[in-house]
Amino acid sequence: MSHSHSHNHSHHHHQLNGRNLIISIVLNIAITAAQIIGGVISGSLALLSDALHNFSDVISLIISLVANKLVRKKASLQRTFGYKRAEILAAFINAASLIIVAIFLMIEAVERYRNPQEIESNLVIWLSIIAILGNGFSVLLLRSNAKDNMNMKTVYLHLFTDMMASIAVLVGGLLMKFYQIWWIDSLLTFAIAIYLIVMGWDLLKSSFKVLMLFTPDATSVKAIVEDIESLNLVKNVHHVHIWQLNEDETHLEAHIDFKEDITLSRFDVILGEIETIVKQNHGINHVNIQPEFGKRDAKDIIVQD
Repeated sequence: MSHSHSHNHSHHHHQLNGRNLIISIVLNIAITAAQIIGGVISGSLALLSDALHNFSDVISLIISLVANKLVRKKASLQRTFGYKRAEILAAFINAASLIIVAIFLMIEAVERYRNPQEIESNLVIWLSIIAILGNGFSVLLLRSNAKDNMNMKTVYLHLFTDMMASIAVLVGGLLMKFYQIWWIDSLLTFAIAIYLIVMGWDLLKSSFKVLMLFTPDATSVKAIVEDIESLNLVKNVHHVHIWQLNEDETHLEAHIDFKEDITLSRFDVILGEIETIVKQNHGINHVNIQPEFGKRDAKDIIVQD
């Protein structure tokens, strides 16, 4: 059995994530409180919808902060992988919450469209500007971390979509102020909800695939088997499992039939070659190989355990 490690996240990177998340949490709690009060006073459903989304941002930020801290905990006898999947689980929860919030907003938008109400547009305008500035700052804080971390990407999307929602609310407030188009409040709420579903669905699928141990989309099992079988003493590669533990670690597990009854030292040399091939060609950084010679077992590439 062999493990070749390659980790891109430094301790400083995690600390930076944590600090930026805390700043964003404080900002979003303030924005949420202001929007709830303003939405009740003004009667704006779009503002209350934006407040609800902001509140979901607070929850998602807290979940991500907890996951960010858990992932740094060391492995133990009871937790041999540690908490390496904490951020993937957080990403799944946050992506699911985006879609749930969106469905709730759509229901409320349809109800308000049927029963439009006059809205205090000045309050809506000023509060939406505050929300745009607050969420915009949070988006800038987390932007660099969102590029290579699924957990941070879901939080980034929460905040980015909320910023876009606040811009939509601002536009709606201006239209209501100058043209008295009250139904725009419901229309914008519905549009925000659709946008949330589109953004959340892709991340929900991605995190679900990792949690379910699916083969990464960019990985070809057949190509990996062909590369390994091209080595001189390798007769057959079977019983293959490929999965992501998290975004940094992709694992390969397989049984290999050898043409000769090779020594353990010879196997170590071949194992090194396999590790190099799958790392360079397929980005796999953890390899676990079971060597076999003349063993009578299923020789299919995929064997249901």
